[in-house]
Amino acid sequence: MKSFKLRTALLAIFGTVLAFGLPASTQVLKIVVSDTIQPITAEYIGRALDEAAREKDKAVLIELNTPGGLLDSTHDIIEKILASPVPVIVYIEPSGRRAASAGFFILESADVAAMSPGTNTGAAHPVTLGGGQQDDVMKEKIENDSAAFMRSFVSKRGRNVEIAESAVRQSKSFTDQEALAQKLVDYDASSEEDLFRQMEGKPVKLFNGRTVTLNLVGQPIRLLPMTLKQRILAYMMDPNIAFIFLAVGALALYAEFNHPGAVVPGTVGVVFILLAVFALNLLPVRFAAVGLILAAFVLFALEAKFSTHGILALGGIVTMTLGGLLLVDAPIPEMRVHLTTALAVSLPLGLITVFLMSIALKASANKVVTGAQGMIGQIGTAQTPLAPQGKVFMHGEIWDAVSNSAVPVGQSVVVRSLKGLLLRVEPVGSRPEPIAEEVESNP
Repeated sequence: MKSFKLRTALLAIFGTVLAFGLPASTQVLKIVVSDTIQPITAEYIGRALDEAAREKDKAVLIELNTPGGLLDSTHDIIEKILASPVPVIVYIEPSGRRAASAGFFILESADVAAMSPGTNTGAAHPVTLGGGQQDDVMKEKIENDSAAFMRSFVSKRGRNVEIAESAVRQSKSFTDQEALAQKLVDYDASSEEDLFRQMEGKPVKLFNGRTVTLNLVGQPIRLLPMTLKQRILAYMMDPNIAFIFLAVGALALYAEFNHPGAVVPGTVGVVFILLAVFALNLLPVRFAAVGLILAAFVLFALEAKFSTHGILALGGIVTMTLGGLLLVDAPIPEMRVHLTTALAVSLPLGLITVFLMSIALKASANKVVTGAQGMIGQIGTAQTPLAPQGKVFMHGEIWDAVSNSAVPVGQSVVVRSLKGLLLRVEPVGSRPEPIAEEVESNP
């Protein structure tokens, strides 16, 4: 009995120690951001921070490489970093990588900012959307807002506010050594292990004022990849992919309208259009560019109808190319449709559309060769004298026929009209009588 009670007491103490005395996790959660900054990037980083807080990880390590991105997504990411109860380390690695524009904002917002040799950061001057010229007052307002946003967290991080602001106002960029010397980053480390060794035992002040000491040397690092959904969406968020989806979807719908009931082109068209709309909904889109793309299809159709020797088709290709280039109104070239993509889509799409439209127009212009209409103008042979009614042989069948003039046996006749099962014919070579053609098909 005493032994049983002793084991029970030891188990209770052991359980209490596990529940309250030991840390829930001793690992570092790592994510890799090597893309433009857009809504999917913000969702990915937010998911990592939430999971690290839930698992009580020691730190979140963000390996960053980006040319920049959307300001709204940048604000969203920084808001999550500043509110994170788990220390956030932003590390630009390996050599040759960068954190430009929006990436500089994210780097400066981190609890620990680090770079590896051969990397650079900065060039954070805001680039306005719209592509048009803006007055000086509007430019100054946008610049001042971005500079104030930078100051709002850089000052609390203990970094060089004046130099950080110069990256916004003057688009200055910095190498890893320059950033370290001017107190824009905390460490210049050649690897993650080197970074953790330099951080060992040093206090880190979080944005909420709490100070922690990170001892990460030898701690396991768990890589958190994007979910399948995030990988698919990140792929679709590429403006070049979205443009291809939009163009292929429009072509497929166009083919379905020209061949009703084909089903497959219509299904493909609807799916691709929906995918393109979903992706473009998350990007800054110029709706005038969508109008240019639709106008291109109109020009392709007119080329097929009027045969302008390629003039309208060329206009359609130019219009679609311009529509593709202007489709996504992003602040950096990496988030816009490339010229090579626009041309690679517009040229074959124009040729295919003109070809399909030509086939459709020729088919509609061809004379009907089936049914009652198909009998008009056909040549047969009189099997019996037509005086005025008799029999004619046509299409391997013998028909009742009537003629206004006498027709001997063996004479070739041409069908002028059909009423029920009675053909109205005339001798071949005779002048057609001015009578109205009557066609009545059997029910």
